[in-house]
Amino acid sequence: MGLLSWRRWAAIILGSLLISVGINFFLVPLMILDGGLIGIALIVNYLLHVQIGLTMLLCSIPIFALVWFQSRSMIYQSINGLLLSSYVIDLLSPYRFHFLYYIEWTPFTRAVIGGFCIGTGIGIMLRNGSTTGGTDLLAHFLSRYIPLNVGVIIFVTDFIIIGTGAILLPENTFVLSLITVAAGGVATSLCTWNLPHNHQFKHH
Repeated sequence: MGLLSWRRWAAIILGSLLISVGINFFLVPLMILDGGLIGIALIVNYLLHVQIGLTMLLCSIPIFALVWFQSRSMIYQSINGLLLSSYVIDLLSPYRFHFLYYIEWTPFTRAVIGGFCIGTGIGIMLRNGSTTGGTDLLAHFLSRYIPLNVGVIIFVTDFIIIGTGAILLPENTFVLSLITVAAGGVATSLCTWNLPHNHQFKHH
């Protein structure tokens, strides 16, 4: 039990770092969107300059409220991932533009790497029984009732968010956001491939 606990904590820490790096160092400097809860938080950040991690926390409240009545264990196993990832995202935010100046990559490369970092971070958490408490939590919840891989559900949800945010973005940014979502969906699917639907979150 102790080993499982340490493994889960390691996954949460690594996943949070990957998500934060993907957001701060690759997406935000070019105003690229991701999907899901992160995408919503990015839209709020671009428009109102509210911290991304804080927005994720606030937006997760109604998601937790929904899941609370179905499986409280899912919330218990997700709250640490949400709190740590939100904290790390805001913690690294002051360094995002330094990274942009020192590392020169094309916008396409940034979109791919950023999406892959975020997708891998989410996938590592899901693989080890945690989430960031966003739409990935809902995706894992829905996977109990829908015969689809968790990564596929997240992939579809992401495109819905990107489509909604399209009216706020220049055309080139929209295309880059689609690339980011695609890369993230692939990464998450690879991390959760052949993972039983009820492997992590079980009713107690």
